[in-house]
Amino acid sequence: MKILVCISPVPDTTTKIAFTENNTQFSTQGVTMVINPYDEWYALVRALELKEAGLATGVNLVTVGKADSESVVRKALALGGDEAIRIDTDSNDPYVIAAQIAAYAKSENYDLILSGKETTDYNNGAVGAMLAEQLDMNYIGFASKLDVTGNVATVSREIEGGEEVVNCPTPLVVSCQKGMSEARIPNMRGIMAARTKPLKVVPPADIQTLTQIVSYEMPPAKTGVKMFTIDQMDELVAALHNDAKVI
Repeated sequence: MKILVCISPVPDTTTKIAFTENNTQFSTQGVTMVINPYDEWYALVRALELKEAGLATGVNLVTVGKADSESVVRKALALGGDEAIRIDTDSNDPYVIAAQIAAYAKSENYDLILSGKETTDYNNGAVGAMLAEQLDMNYIGFASKLDVTGNVATVSREIEGGEEVVNCPTPLVVSCQKGMSEARIPNMRGIMAARTKPLKVVPPADIQTLTQIVSYEMPPAKTGVKMFTIDQMDELVAALHNDAKVI
């Protein structure tokens, strides 16, 4: 079985967010980029576990980004990926990202493609489904468990009030969430080996962007906490209704 894992660079969660170009561009000045946690902790680690169990011949990584994203991909290689592919374009449009990966993957005959359920920057959660559609592959989203026997994957995911278990033949695209695997830390041997592992740069396909970000805005600043005593229940209810508008 041949596995492809989608890797997305995202800002570290401790990053102080700022915007430029009249609030139409995200400022990368001083921003540390990391592997999207859902891609790293769940999609990539589960792919590596399948390989270690003898169920996969290799784990390839793919990212859509410019040269500044290569350090993030190297970190993914340090965890145990065999080869990385960087599609040389930059976009925050989920359709463009999915179409670029699909254009590359069509000729590679992957049996299983894994991604995180969403990225922690834009939270679209759409790339996995769009990718499956463009590759004409089966898709299961928001999976918390994945096992493979032969050419059939058994996937579990949480649903309203319980858990759903699905059997699905490969080739298959799965988006992964919490429960899929446990996070790993690359060791020194993996970090050193990642420096020489293949990182192939491929030109982008001619894909039309369908969305455009008009502007960004910061959430409103938090106000001070208003305290109520146990004898002020009427005032508390009035504040929740009139001010917070939650009841």
